Amino acid sequence: MAERPDLRTALAVAAGRGAAWASRTLGRGGGTNIAGVVARRLAPGVLQQLARRVDRGVVLIAGTNGKTTTARMLAAILEHADWRVVHNRAGANLVSGVTATLLRATLPADVAVLESDEAALPTIVAETAPRLVVLQNLFRDQLDRYGEIDTLARRWREVLGTLRAPSLILANADDPAVAAVGHGLPAPMVTFGIDDPSCASDSGAHIADSQFCRTCGARLTYTSRYYAHIGLYRCTACGLARPAPRYRASRIVPRADHGSDLTLELPAGPLMLTLPLPGLYNAANALAAAAAACELGVAPSVIAAALGQFSAAFGRLERVEIAGRTVLLALIKNPVGATETLRMIAASHRDAVPHLLIVINDRHADGTDISWLWDAEFERLAGGVARVVVSGTRAADMALRLRYAGIDDECLVVEPDVAAALDALLAAPAGVSLVALPTYTALLDLRHVMTARGAVRPFWDD
Repeated sequence: MAERPDLRTALAVAAGRGAAWASRTLGRGGGTNIAGVVARRLAPGVLQQLARRVDRGVVLIAGTNGKTTTARMLAAILEHADWRVVHNRAGANLVSGVTATLLRATLPADVAVLESDEAALPTIVAETAPRLVVLQNLFRDQLDRYGEIDTLARRWREVLGTLRAPSLILANADDPAVAAVGHGLPAPMVTFGIDDPSCASDSGAHIADSQFCRTCGARLTYTSRYYAHIGLYRCTACGLARPAPRYRASRIVPRADHGSDLTLELPAGPLMLTLPLPGLYNAANALAAAAAACELGVAPSVIAAALGQFSAAFGRLERVEIAGRTVLLALIKNPVGATETLRMIAASHRDAVPHLLIVINDRHADGTDISWLWDAEFERLAGGVARVVVSGTRAADMALRLRYAGIDDECLVVEPDVAAALDALLAAPAGVSLVALPTYTALLDLRHVMTARGAVRPFWDD
């Protein structure tokens, strides 16, 4: 039975809710973080107290890429199963944001589905005692904040070592760094992975971040590589190999930029569905969400129904109708994620040359180091785009990168102002595809312009 909060916690919750209300009322934001900051100042143990009021436990989803979409998928599945779900839908995934999500929720609830920032995961695990932790992948991302992936993997393993059954770790078998994190811990681990050789491409192999065996240090070999270091690997020196996953995607058939037909192999048998989101990485996200739902006891038919009508999280292949045009928004924030998005765009627009808007910021939430632009495969755009508008605080750097990638000067427009850059994109001839690729704070800037023009709601109301 969920326990009631003590007086100090109750006061902290009230103060946090008041701070969130003030933030929204004064137009300072959605209050998705400030509520947690205020509450934690008044009651440092507030997150622990609130987590105990979630009847079926907390589910944490962490990883460099895909955690927002996967968390949203899992929340949609559980809501379809009539569970009372708490979810940080707005993407506030630091400790303060997770705290704010729970204090603004109606508790008790059945489950809390919470995406977690990679660096914040140890603290959030320690304070929520999660029932299930989903580990998706580890790639270089914001080196100025996170450091190398080995550092993150070590911190993850240390905190996950404090968990015991019935807590469960659900890990991506296709990522050698992630599979190694959960191996041999006191809490049980099950895995998920892709088993469709037709998806192998060696895309982004030059930016693989986990190329060596975690046991003996020898270089890993791959029979199938889906992208970067994600694939079917083994060590010929010591015999370490990719674990056989309990949950598998055995068939992934792309449907241009409209989605994919999937066959997921679950313990109860094969599950066939059509996912409305394109891209191999979204198929992997759907597999992770389906595996988590199965471990929570949800029927496969409910999983298929929920994923079949799933809509994208804001900025994650989100389609926005504005000024009579449709703009596809796709967040880019690190070399692997950007390369896979560029791969999807190139594959989806072979018969129609798109116009692009790329907005690059270097604020704290983006990572101040933008050297990752030189690892992402922008060469995929050469000869395949009609026009590229670049904007943001590092517009000039992005333009230089595109010139080196083979984009002709006559195809490039540099416009640092985001609103003017959006107008330049919308000025493209009728009938052509429009795609916007922003970094995180650039996405917020772009959506702010779109919100002011009535095209979208504020992201915290999404």
